Amino acid sequence: GYYADRWKKLLIPKSSPTKAYFDTSDQDPFCMYNYLLDITTWNKSIRRGFIKVKITDYAGNTVESEMNSEASTFQQYRRVKILTGFYRDLDKISKISLTFSTKTLIGPKHKLRILQMRLKSLNNPER
Repeated sequence: GYYADRWKKLLIPKSSPTKAYFDTSDQDPFCMYNYLLDITTWNKSIRRGFIKVKITDYAGNTVESEMNSEASTFQQYRRVKILTGFYRDLDKISKISLTFSTKTLIGPKHKLRILQMRLKSLNNPER
């Protein structure tokens, strides 16, 4: 990432074409805290849908991620990496909850069986 007041002098001098994406929220203080969710699923059949992440710290504070606009495809024993964003950052996480949704009102409800999961802070990679 680049600091908002310094991105031009860092990116414009590069010889190759550069695209800059600024990830902000619509709420004050306008910053987003990004995490990479890396999961491996166990379902035998393919599932397509969305995952919402909820994290809780030891003080009981809870924050939910924004729902991704693009559905992910989950296959047995395949790793899927999903970028998630939160309006607030929690330092010491005590609990992680995942909610799987297909965003369909009709049809069967599906469960997503998680074999392995890792949540990594991109803003604070030492965590």
